[in-house]
Amino acid sequence: MRPLPSEQPLPPDGPTVDAPEEEPPPVPDTVEASTEPLRLGYYAISDVGRVRKDNQDSGYAGPWLLAVCDGVGGAARGDIASGVAVNELRQLDEAPGSVDLLVRVTDGLHEAHESIAGQVDNDPALSGTSTTATVALFDGHRIAVGHIGDSRGYLLRGGELSQITSDHTFVQSLIDEGRISPEEARIHPHRNLILKALDGLHEVEPDLFTIALAPGDRVFLCSDGACGVLEDARMADILSSGSPEFAAIELVRASLDAGSSDNVTCVVADVLTEEQFAASPLHDDTEPMIVGAAADLKRRMPRSLFRGHRSGDTGELEPVDAEIPEGVGYAIQADPPVDQEEYRYAPLPPPRYTWLRRIMALALVLGLVWVGLASAYWWTQQQYYVAEHDGQVAVYRGIDGIPGLSSVYRTSDLAVDELPEAAQADVEEGIAADDYEDATSIVRNLAEKMMPADDEE
Repeated sequence: MRPLPSEQPLPPDGPTVDAPEEEPPPVPDTVEASTEPLRLGYYAISDVGRVRKDNQDSGYAGPWLLAVCDGVGGAARGDIASGVAVNELRQLDEAPGSVDLLVRVTDGLHEAHESIAGQVDNDPALSGTSTTATVALFDGHRIAVGHIGDSRGYLLRGGELSQITSDHTFVQSLIDEGRISPEEARIHPHRNLILKALDGLHEVEPDLFTIALAPGDRVFLCSDGACGVLEDARMADILSSGSPEFAAIELVRASLDAGSSDNVTCVVADVLTEEQFAASPLHDDTEPMIVGAAADLKRRMPRSLFRGHRSGDTGELEPVDAEIPEGVGYAIQADPPVDQEEYRYAPLPPPRYTWLRRIMALALVLGLVWVGLASAYWWTQQQYYVAEHDGQVAVYRGIDGIPGLSSVYRTSDLAVDELPEAAQADVEEGIAADDYEDATSIVRNLAEKMMPADDEE
């Protein structure tokens, strides 16, 4: 498979992004934008697959817009993220106006980003949810592509399949650096680690570019449940024949047969002239198609569509709640087994509400320190000793010699200078006691050692 060169990506600066003023130089296998208006004949399908218990993919196909989003989040409901994103992006599906295509795509992705953030703000349990997004916006002559994550876009032209997007994944960075091959990437233990996604938190940084279309082109968008298991030659073979409906359904079936353990979503669209479109069965069915989690965010429909297609039963397994069994697809094996959907974003724990967690952690630490200090102080106040205070024998409470932790508890009428020299030295040095009763006993014993008065000598 040869990558299809495209325009230089633009930096995503939000709604104020300006489209490039000049087209890039012509490159091999590209075409000039058609002067006659073109139409899209499309079909979209999403399947929960044979292992997952719910579908976190969402897809859309309409006269002007094609989109695939693959939600990630596990317990954080990736289906919410993908569904919200597609339902926001579908607002782009309208006839082109004066606003540049790339600006419209950028705006749509930012709106999806903000909608996901709003969902998380309303329900903190969704913190950590995110989704990939691959979008192709059509204006009758070309498509503007916006891409973030590891869903993919392809273009079939003249029987040759070209990947038009680049995965935002760890293994793709290894491929770009020449450290591993694309074949090795398919079995790499970290192939599911995504570096970018729409999560409502991080800045949206999609790849943005345009591609001129020609009659006979076929555009294909899919989640990694398909491109992660199907070889390029197999995808090209399926895409090279039949209608968009046939190709999309066959791609899903082939993905499941190849062992895909993920949800599978495929969107296929043919580029047609007005005459070709009018002569095809597609002109009678131009309603937009929304599939997967986005079709109904409230009602879950996890059953697979594939109990048989063309060749009969595909041997579908009922969705299960247990971990992925050993040997199914490319499931990462571990002890205990690792859920790929949770593992996918393992290195990127969501930092939402980080300030609140830090404050709570600091409060907990300070509380523990306070309890420790209070306990230590309480213990010191249970300690007693006998020493001199203003020339008198006194009982002290606390630790002898430590300012702030020692204070006079009781002062006796016994003068220190009336004691024998040895007793005076002991008092001046401090006499430790087991408790207060022991301290009073020490004072009584000292009183018995008092020196006799001069008139008795």
